[in-house]
Amino acid sequence: MLSVALVGGLHSEARAAAVERLLATVPGSVALHHDLAAAAERGTVTRTVRDATGVLSTDETPLVNDCACCALREDLVPELERLADAGLTRLAVVELWDSVEPKAMAEVVAAAGLTVSSVITAVDPALLLPYLGNGDDLMEAGLAAAATDQRTVADTWARQLEYAPVLAVLDSPEADDEDRALLAQLHPTARRVPVPDGDLAAAALAGFDVEAAAAAQHPACALLPQEADAHGVGTYVWHRRRPFHPERLYAALEDLCCAAARSRGRFWLADRPDTLLAWDAAGGALCVEPAGPWLASLPDAAWEMVPPVRRAAAALDWDPEHGDRCQHLVFTSPGLDREGLAELLDSCLLTDAEYAAGREAWKRLPPAFDALLEV
Repeated sequence: MLSVALVGGLHSEARAAAVERLLATVPGSVALHHDLAAAAERGTVTRTVRDATGVLSTDETPLVNDCACCALREDLVPELERLADAGLTRLAVVELWDSVEPKAMAEVVAAAGLTVSSVITAVDPALLLPYLGNGDDLMEAGLAAAATDQRTVADTWARQLEYAPVLAVLDSPEADDEDRALLAQLHPTARRVPVPDGDLAAAALAGFDVEAAAAAQHPACALLPQEADAHGVGTYVWHRRRPFHPERLYAALEDLCCAAARSRGRFWLADRPDTLLAWDAAGGALCVEPAGPWLASLPDAAWEMVPPVRRAAAALDWDPEHGDRCQHLVFTSPGLDREGLAELLDSCLLTDAEYAAGREAWKRLPPAFDALLEV
């Protein structure tokens, strides 16, 4: 039976090294790669299939809706099905183009009934911080997958890194202890396999649960990093039960976004007591968006429609007064100022008098986040 391993990441040299390692160590493996670089100019995407001996085939597939990533989706599954039907390939290594995010591709492959055996993000530790701090739009960097692509280098790279359970870590002479500590703290649960000498083949065939991986990215139940401090890199976990004052938090956003290379988590605003809000910041830019209701705001009958992993996460963090409502933000960065972050975040919470006024008064506070949430 054909297994499919996705290898992605913006670090192209590390990605290429990981793919070469897999082709060299897994008998009966082939690599598929869709080059999206010149798709807009040519109107086609180039697909290459190769094995350890060289290129087996090259073909062109037309753009779909002026979207190179859409063309990749349309062409990838039929090609994988062709390999599966031929019965000669043990492992199909899908080398994703630079800015393609593995989550979407893993879900496309799994939905077709194919077996995703692993998702691997290739990392050059020396490039980790520069990419995480790069707030340029993908379009400006020549890395956009569609004309409407509004992602940045930093947020794309963060999602590529944090989704994969396996990191293929390039043996880079430029990387130092700070780089390696940053990598370990950003994704502490990942299996880190050195490239080119590590046993990447075993990691590529280990198995992958697409549904569990998606759940692990949801802000309500994500396994966020824990407190850490090593080689000048720190991770600070800020957890509170009192809601934010919307105006004070909004005024502090710029300072909070610039306080760490990466921050993420969930939070609640006093004027939106029933809405779980997701916090996702990298490269000095912040994305805030609704992520559904807090479970405490739902009637008991609605809980049956909530995934078990979500219910379990809420139960672990349940408060007698507020239920699962909480502030849970995690900041990771070299030179992290924990005390400064705590002081700034605490100053954005409701004061004792504001808190005592009660929920109806909270709802009448100025809705400072309406524009950001596109209400």
